Amino acid sequence: MMLSVIICTYNREKYIYGVLESLAKGALPPDEYEIVLVDNNCTDNTSAELDRFAAAWPQVHLRRFLETSQGLSFARNRGIREAQGDVLIFLDDDAFPGPDYLSNINAVLCSHPKINCFGGEIVPQFEDGKTPEWLCDWNLSWVSGLKMSGGIREFAKGYPIGANMGFRKAVFEACGLFNTSLGRSKGNLMGGEEKDIFQRIGNAGYKIHYIPGIGVRHMIPPSRTTLEYIAKLGQGVGMSERIRCKALGTSAYIRRLLSEIVKWGGTLALWLKFTLQGRPACGNSLVLFRRNVTGGLTDCRQ
Repeated sequence: MMLSVIICTYNREKYIYGVLESLAKGALPPDEYEIVLVDNNCTDNTSAELDRFAAAWPQVHLRRFLETSQGLSFARNRGIREAQGDVLIFLDDDAFPGPDYLSNINAVLCSHPKINCFGGEIVPQFEDGKTPEWLCDWNLSWVSGLKMSGGIREFAKGYPIGANMGFRKAVFEACGLFNTSLGRSKGNLMGGEEKDIFQRIGNAGYKIHYIPGIGVRHMIPPSRTTLEYIAKLGQGVGMSERIRCKALGTSAYIRRLLSEIVKWGGTLALWLKFTLQGRPACGNSLVLFRRNVTGGLTDCRQ
């Protein structure tokens, strides 16, 4: 079984060599995987870092492509089209896998042929060494964090996070590619493309699994821990949800608005809980995020 690791990158010269080197130093032999690197119009020294890696690790199959259509969904779709493997693994350009990452994926998928979609643990690593005071289990996803206990299991709710997820290639042939009207592009904080594709995958009858032992460390700069970032992230999520639901029809959009009311109830309950626990930063961040999600969801000017 051949694995294709798809890394879509935009101006990550600081990390990209280290991410690639982590894969190269892994336990899986280089003839059992390829790295598909999609450059989404980088303007920094990413290209030089890729040259440096190719010279240092000539035995690794690194295939490089330039995707001129700006946006993560465009880059991911280019990676899917170019990948030659049976299994496509998406790894962020600032997410560092452990030494057994690929070998564990290979072993699990060989022994569990019915696993078609999967994700693994993502541990946020804060660059400045400071864990935000607002961080809690309810907002871990804001820094792409994910952790589930136990062995291999299906996602009862939610879905994997894009920094560390994988699919058998046949899934995309059956369900289509990422929605290019959703997802991040340069500096915006739009999302929704992962939720959209996992919903389509689930509707097609595929199960989505969490696999332990395939974790990554995801670098989080200080700029992603500010209240300004949380507000922009909420706005981007709301805008993405509006686009995604309206594309499904008026009734889907109305259902999403009604679910937002329910989410507000949960948010206010958590705010009260954290306030009583003496952790107001957690509760206040949840309210800030929800307020901006609602704003993006209902702003018809966008």
